[in-house]
Amino acid sequence: MTEIPEHLLKRAQAAREKAGADSDAPAGGAAADTGDAAAADPRIPAHLLERSKARKAAGDGGGDGGGAVAVQEKVASVVGAAPSGGGVPLAAGPGGHTQRLLTVVKSGSIQETKATPVDKVHTWPHLLVVEFVAALGCLSFLFFFSVFVNAPLLEQANINETPNPSKAPWYFLGLQELLTMFHPMVAGVTIPGVGLIALMLAPYIDKNPSNKPEDRKFATSLMTVHLMFWAVLVIIGSFFRGPGFNFTLPWRDGIFFEL
Repeated sequence: MTEIPEHLLKRAQAAREKAGADSDAPAGGAAADTGDAAAADPRIPAHLLERSKARKAAGDGGGDGGGAVAVQEKVASVVGAAPSGGGVPLAAGPGGHTQRLLTVVKSGSIQETKATPVDKVHTWPHLLVVEFVAALGCLSFLFFFSVFVNAPLLEQANINETPNPSKAPWYFLGLQELLTMFHPMVAGVTIPGVGLIALMLAPYIDKNPSNKPEDRKFATSLMTVHLMFWAVLVIIGSFFRGPGFNFTLPWRDGIFFEL
């Protein structure tokens, strides 16, 4: 059972002592003044007041006043007023209002937080089946596309002649562009290594579980900077590098790039 606070126990004890002291005093005028006190109380409904007046008039006309007093005590008990003896009801709150103490709940049980259950979907077969079907679709598309469309291959390579400019595949042109600006150790190891480490640490730095882009500003900014940095290098190496891998303008000297 939950422990009752000390101040409530003291208040109940004081109410019992006062009720016991008032019960010994004579209550001669209490019954006569009950009707006036009840009538002055705005909490008593109008139909109860009319019934009380009728009973009181009938009692004054020739009957005993026990019925009126009983009615008044019943009305007082309905609205929560003090008993006819003048004592304070037990467990009375501020202003004399009666209260019923159900229980006392400790703050720990109210403030206890529990994890919200999250619906989970197993990787197999829900996710892997969809990915497998998508991979088969891409493979089928490439297979039939290669049957009807020839690959843009050049003539057979001549070991005695080096093409000018000699460019790497487009996905490595960003790295080749870096080699024209920095030392090979910096362009080939330091800068790509820093980028890969930053991408690996991103999930541990930004732990926000939200899927909304506006809630993932750090991750979105990091990936955007990475893609734009590499895309700019690939575009420069593909369309703005001519013979000798020198900088050229494609609208003036042409495009020196082939797939």
